[in-house]
Amino acid sequence: MTIKLLAIGKTDSKSLLNLIEDYQKRLNFYIKFNLEIIPDIKKAKNLSEAQQKQKEGELILNALNPTDILVLLDENGKQLDSVAFSKYLQKHMNSGIKQLVFVIGGPYGFSEDVYNKAQEKISLSKMTFSHQMVRLFMIEQLYRGFTILRNEPYHHR
Repeated sequence: MTIKLLAIGKTDSKSLLNLIEDYQKRLNFYIKFNLEIIPDIKKAKNLSEAQQKQKEGELILNALNPTDILVLLDENGKQLDSVAFSKYLQKHMNSGIKQLVFVIGGPYGFSEDVYNKAQEKISLSKMTFSHQMVRLFMIEQLYRGFTILRNEPYHHR
């Protein structure tokens, strides 16, 4: 199985990019992982919230393969602790799917088309984080999940 993290817009912070890169390297020890950045919509200031979500949604859907399992990182999604998330990953690996895709939406969330295509929604927290920080948090949680599955000491209970 491959895990892909789709995110809208680039990360400006060099420190954050270094941390993301570090956890990507760690994660690739356990599973094939790709972080795919969808560029910001050009002239987004001229678009309504709905138009921006629609354009971003088209780009998200175009980045998917027909057999992908699509999981949205959404504030209204199911919340899991790290151990439950590791079991969630194991369940998907056991199911024989080719690719599990997690998506971080743009500033206004997802279009209806993306919500309709998604199989699941997960929330990292009730708190609001910057979309750039969410990338790091998600990759770190993926890494943590695999260390839990391997019973490695990274995650202390």
